[in-house]
This record gives sequence, C-alpha cells and structure tokens, in this order.
Amino acid sequence: IAKALSDIGGGNGAFFLLIPVLAGFIASSIADRPGFAPGMVGGLLAAQANAGFLGGLIAGFLAGYVVLLLRKLFSKLPQTLDGIKPVLLYPVFGMLITGFIMIFLVNEPVTAINTGLTNWLQGLSGTNAIFLGLILGGMMAVDMGGPLNKAAFTFGIAAIEASSFGPHAAVMAGGMVPPLGIALATTFFKSKFSETERKSGFTNYFMGASFITEGAIPFAAADPLRVIVSSVIGSATAGALSMAFRVTLPAPHGGIFVIPLVNHPFRYLLAILIGALITALILGIWKKKQK
Repeated sequence: IAKALSDIGGGNGAFFLLIPVLAGFIASSIADRPGFAPGMVGGLLAAQANAGFLGGLIAGFLAGYVVLLLRKLFSKLPQTLDGIKPVLLYPVFGMLITGFIMIFLVNEPVTAINTGLTNWLQGLSGTNAIFLGLILGGMMAVDMGGPLNKAAFTFGIAAIEASSFGPHAAVMAGGMVPPLGIALATTFFKSKFSETERKSGFTNYFMGASFITEGAIPFAAADPLRVIVSSVIGSATAGALSMAFRVTLPAPHGGIFVIPLVNHPFRYLLAILIGALITALILGIWKKKQK
C-alpha cells in the first residue's frame, strides 16, 4: 500500500505532473487551447532536465507566445486551411519550436540556476531567512492571486523541491492573512464597513482559513490603497515571523488542512494571527466611517 501511494503521488506520479501541467495551463492562458500541448511538452522537457518549476514557468510563457507568433505567421494561409490550424499546425509547430528552444537554450542554464537556488536555500539562516519571509509574505498580498502572488507561490514550491521547507510556510502564511485580516476588521470595526461588506467579511474567515487569498479582492477593488497596503504589511509580518520561528511546511499547498504537517503548529498559528491582527488594525483605523 505504501509503495502504491508513493507511485501515485511521488516523483514519478502526480508530483512529476505538476511542472508539465503548470506549463500547459500557462500556455493555454496566453494562446488558448492550441497552446496547451506545446506548453505541456515544454514543461515535460523541463521536468526531465531537472529545470524545476522555474523551467516550467519559462516553458509555459515560451509556448504561449510561440503559438501567438504562429497565428500571425499562418494568418496569410488560404482560408480553406483554417480548420487544420488549431488541431495540426499550431500544436505541431508549437511543440517543435518550444521543444528545440527548451532543449538547446533554456534547460541547461535554468538547471544551473536551480542548483544555485538549492544551495542558497539550504544555507539560509538568521536575518537572510527572515528577510526572504518578509518579501514572500508581502508578495502574496500585493495582487491577491495575480502574477506576483503566483510567482511567490511557485518559488515556495521550488523551495520544497530543493528540500527547503521554510519558504513555502512563509508563502502560505502571507496568503492567509489578507482575507483573515479583513474578516477581523469587519468584525471589530463594524462602523467602518457597510452591511454587505460585513457579510462578505464573515465569509473571509473561511476563505482565509482555506488559503484562498482571492477572498480579499472585492474589498481591494472597492478601496485599493487602504486594503492592499494593510494586507501587504500584515502578510509580510506573518511571512517574516514564520521564518523567524523556523517553521517548515513540506506540503505544496496551504490552509488549516496542512497545519498538522508543520513542525511548529502553535508558533505558525501565532505568526498568522499576528499578521491578520496587524492588517485588521491598520485597515480598521485607517478606513473612514460609513455614512
């Protein structure tokens, strides 16, 4: 049974698929469905070359923009060939071009960068570790599910791949703080929020506990300066405290579901709570009363 579980989720199973799937969906988000296969192949080549998640990210963006370029190049073909473009021309030429670039230009230098990253992460300690946690935590709250958030999250997973489990703990803490902080603010500073916002704020308790940073987006859209600044400060604090407390997380996700897997669960919960309280206090004091 143990071997079966390892085969399903281990290095040759689900975990190995993470990089190709990541690259495939990045490519499809850029070039729609024709970009998916080239992205998957580029990600697979990155995984096989030990280029890690950084290689997968590059493969996804590369494949997506290669397919967009092919669309422009093939736009001059006769209209009768339009039917075979998305099912034959784009995927085949996209895979070829992406594959050649990954093999001959990308994989080797990125693998070297990954080796350097691994050595750096394993040597992190003291002030350097706390500063890294500060940056990663803050990045999770800047765009709440956008590119910077995903970049920090991907860095955390790459750190897990490098057998360094502290950075992803900081990432998870930073991602939980914005919705939790907003939920606390709507609870303790009720006069600063409308009735609709207070109801949405209560929902954010569950979203924050589930590591869904996007729960803070409606509040950030309505009042971007106050919400984003207070969230970034709270998240950065939580990330820095997580690294200062030497918390480690081996699971590539977050929320209360993985708290039992961290090495210091009470310290970790304290870091998240302090970050959320800081966000709630800054937002609650800064925000104007509702008329």
